[in-house]
Amino acid sequence: MKKLIIGKDGQALHTGFSITMKKAHHLQNRTMKKRNLTTTVIIMLGFLLGALAGTLCLLLPFSTKQGQVLSPLDALFVATSSICVTGLSTVNIGQTFSAFGQIILLLLIQFGGLGIVTFTTIVLWAFRRRITLSDRMLIQSAYNLDTLSGLVRLTIRILKVTLCLEGLGALGYSLVFIPEYGLKGIWYSIFHAVSAFCNAGIDLLGGNSFCQYRENVIVNLTTVFLIIVSGLGFPVYWEVLRFAPLRGKKPPITGSRKMNLHTRLVLWATITLILAGMVFTLLFEYDNPHTLGNMSWPNKLMAALFQSVTLRTAGFATIPQEAFRSSSCLVYLILMFIGGSPAGTAGGVKTVTIVLLLASMFANIKGRQDVCILHRKIADETIRRCVAIVTFSLSVLFLLTTALLAVQQSDFLDTLYEMTSAIATVGLSRGLTGSLSPIGKLIVSLTMYLGRIGPITLALAFNSRKPAGNIAFAESKVIIG
Repeated sequence: MKKLIIGKDGQALHTGFSITMKKAHHLQNRTMKKRNLTTTVIIMLGFLLGALAGTLCLLLPFSTKQGQVLSPLDALFVATSSICVTGLSTVNIGQTFSAFGQIILLLLIQFGGLGIVTFTTIVLWAFRRRITLSDRMLIQSAYNLDTLSGLVRLTIRILKVTLCLEGLGALGYSLVFIPEYGLKGIWYSIFHAVSAFCNAGIDLLGGNSFCQYRENVIVNLTTVFLIIVSGLGFPVYWEVLRFAPLRGKKPPITGSRKMNLHTRLVLWATITLILAGMVFTLLFEYDNPHTLGNMSWPNKLMAALFQSVTLRTAGFATIPQEAFRSSSCLVYLILMFIGGSPAGTAGGVKTVTIVLLLASMFANIKGRQDVCILHRKIADETIRRCVAIVTFSLSVLFLLTTALLAVQQSDFLDTLYEMTSAIATVGLSRGLTGSLSPIGKLIVSLTMYLGRIGPITLALAFNSRKPAGNIAFAESKVIIG
């Protein structure tokens, strides 16, 4: 164990150190106490300040096209939607914003997709600023890691992988957009690649998303690819690549050695949810003339796959959401609420959270004291975090949906769909966004903000809370059920 020296500014003067988690949290609390900012407050303020800065930039005269007028409330709504990578918009993005305004939106989307912790670390690294111990602890908390070793290097790898995958997406889109739009197609390819990878769902195509490309295989598969890989979460990338046979080397799967539990849960949950959404869409919509009814079966399969994938917090659409039947929308509400996987660009309460809650439920039904998955015991504290995250999200969804219904007087299914899409940062709408009242816009903006930072900060609050001590209270029984 190397000696760790902390400077006056909280910087770690020796790298490659190894310290216990208890000592690390103690050092974090001591260095953060000087700034009076906790990890959760920094993340909350980061997204809030980013949204406000984006609002001011969008209100500049040269951010909108000639003849277009953008109100401060609409600017706030679009900026919040962009940095929270949601995709809901009260204005037509392509027709309202100039090239400068679209660049501002792209930066907000990239910032929101990477997250303030990763983005800030990258900026510090780019300007050759020293990464302090508190910065390292922020990265550790953001990705729920159990070591301080190599965290900055991990952040740089995240940036490289992000740019690489977005570049591949832009290349795929360019095969369609450049022949159709000329030089403008290059910008369209880059913008939509970033928007898809960051799960933002914001488009420049006129307000109908990808509906005009419903039967275009390249656009559909490129978008599906970007949404799926970004929704897996960055830690899963490293684990999958570690086991992939690259450059002729055999993957390190020997004997009983397998991928870690988190990666296996993410992969299985992702495949299951995508297939389930696809099957239910085909089952309920195959004869609906407004959705899949008039398509050939290959196009039905592609449209159903796209719909199932985009519900994982992406927000693009090849079919108008208001055309789907109520039975389909009920399934979609569940898929949107679950969202993607942890430590990625997706929103929602996350796949692993739901898997652990289901495992806990079955363990209680079978009378088991421990929650076990794939022959591994899950810590009680982790289960309590899952309960807290889901309870928080459901509470916010219930309260703010009620508030929107009170001020908007809109259809219940359309309102619930809008709010679930907002809190899960999906961006799909059944046509309600454009008719929101001023108060309604504020409510939906608040929902998008809480949906983006709520589960993250709540999880970090559990990770960084102080031990409660050894005080034990007398046990008492209550009646439930």
